[in-house]
Amino acid sequence: MNTLTAAWHWLTDPAHWSGDDGIGHRLLQHLALTVVCLVISCVIALPVALVLGHLGKGGALAVNLSNIGRAVPTFAVLVLLLLTPVGKWGEGPTVVALVLFAVPPLLTNAYVGMREVDRGVVQAARGMGMTGRQMLLRVELPLALPLVMTGVRIAAVQLVATATIAALAGGGGLGRIITAGFNLASTPQVVAGALLVALFALVVEGVFEIAERLAPSWARGGR
Repeated sequence: MNTLTAAWHWLTDPAHWSGDDGIGHRLLQHLALTVVCLVISCVIALPVALVLGHLGKGGALAVNLSNIGRAVPTFAVLVLLLLTPVGKWGEGPTVVALVLFAVPPLLTNAYVGMREVDRGVVQAARGMGMTGRQMLLRVELPLALPLVMTGVRIAAVQLVATATIAALAGGGGLGRIITAGFNLASTPQVVAGALLVALFALVVEGVFEIAERLAPSWARGGR
């Protein structure tokens, strides 16, 4: 029996789907962690990116600073946070590390989307007497929305894949299946956990694709 076959048997065993350590419970934990981190990241990154994109000032610096986070491994950030007072906040270190990881694609795509809005349209809106706030919310944001949502999709998929590190800090999620497999020297369980994470990421990607197809044409950039 090869490893993939053994992993399939592990996944299809009903005993592995029930209980607090079961796949179902771990999947819900993984989903909750992903959603919480994505929401926090959006609340932090999107207002900054939209305002800077509207003003056309300081955006490049903000994007470059946020991209520094991509050069630092999320695991390294998590370890450092565990050594600080933040490490006493339960899953706080994991949330902070994942939020720092998700901010760059959100900030970059939203800022670029705002700056790529046709300046002629912006000038026309200004000529109609719109205030800065009205131009931002009624003109620029709708036109930038496709790129903004692309950033959200990228961040969501990356979070699903990276949230497995929660298990290293004693948190829940699908990463616990993988770490338990390592502890038990069970290669099929490790492979099964990795397959679950990959499948979950593909499902999230698919959900965003479907949502984009079902969205009004103006929200898809006229596509």
